Amino acid sequence: MIPLTALWMPIAVAAVLVFLASAVLHMVLPIHRKDYKKLPNEDKIRDVIREANVPPGQYMYPHAKDMKDSQTPEMMEKFKEGPVGVLTAMASGPPAMGKTLGQWFVFCLVMSYFVAYLTSRTLDPGTDYLAVFRVAATLAFMGYGMGEATNSIWKGQTWGNTWRAMMDAFIYGLMTGGAFGWLWPA
Repeated sequence: MIPLTALWMPIAVAAVLVFLASAVLHMVLPIHRKDYKKLPNEDKIRDVIREANVPPGQYMYPHAKDMKDSQTPEMMEKFKEGPVGVLTAMASGPPAMGKTLGQWFVFCLVMSYFVAYLTSRTLDPGTDYLAVFRVAATLAFMGYGMGEATNSIWKGQTWGNTWRAMMDAFIYGLMTGGAFGWLWPA
């Protein structure tokens, strides 16, 4: 078993590589430009949401308070007539990219820490590159990507968005696996 203190370098390098790869995937390449669509009559819809004073949060509409309520004729009619959806409302103002990027980097560090924890409990010092790469890359892919499927299953996210996010996770897995394989203790 390898102490986690011996893995601080692959943890940090993997987090930096994933952070940089995500910047390229989201800001340079056109892969994610289809993730969000413009609402028809956007200004009218924004006016209605603003007038309703919707606080930041996630909302489902129509909203049933419980399973029994979701089966009432009135609620079934609302579902039938539509629209049906999930709305995520954020705080008003320009996007706080510094805060968001900071949170993303901390998440990358935490993800790398858990990859280090599980890999260090699975493999011995001196394990060859490919074996370390395989374990670390698989763990990172699972951590960064598998949860995305639940957004398509439960929240209506398009499967195209999910597949693009899972492709990102695959690349993040490769970056993480590479860092851990390269910097694994002898």
